Amino acid sequence: MSTGAAARRLLALARARGLKIATAESCTGGLVAGALTEIPGSSDVVERGFVTYSNAAKHEMLGVPLATLNKFGAVSRQTAAAMARGALKHSDADLAVAITGIAGPGGATPGKPVGLVHFAAAARGRVIARAKKFGDVGRHKVRQKSVDEALAMLEVLVSRTRL
Repeated sequence: MSTGAAARRLLALARARGLKIATAESCTGGLVAGALTEIPGSSDVVERGFVTYSNAAKHEMLGVPLATLNKFGAVSRQTAAAMARGALKHSDADLAVAITGIAGPGGATPGKPVGLVHFAAAARGRVIARAKKFGDVGRHKVRQKSVDEALAMLEVLVSRTRL
């Protein structure tokens, strides 16, 4: 399914359930919010988006604890989960998705290769987190695959959430 079709389906499902969405993005730089807001009428579902590329932005805008960033790093399940929870806390959204990873071509560290991306989707009281290893397939492809994964995670969360 194309990114546009996935975004349209997610928006329709969230709209039908009266749910608002926020995004918290690092390596995708706002592409998830962009995919959603590309669709006319998305303003009744998309509450806001945070682009938190630096650790300072993750901490200041989303409240990601410095201890989490120092212990686990920006590219970690723990940071993604904290980003998603922070997006909920700092918005009026019902659901949030967060993405943090290494799109490449540089930035890899031992144990954290290019193409490693951590995701978290959150609703009030619960967080789903997972990692994907897309491999060193190029920056554009890592970012696009990350958008598709984030939209899919949000769709699962929307289908399980009711106001």
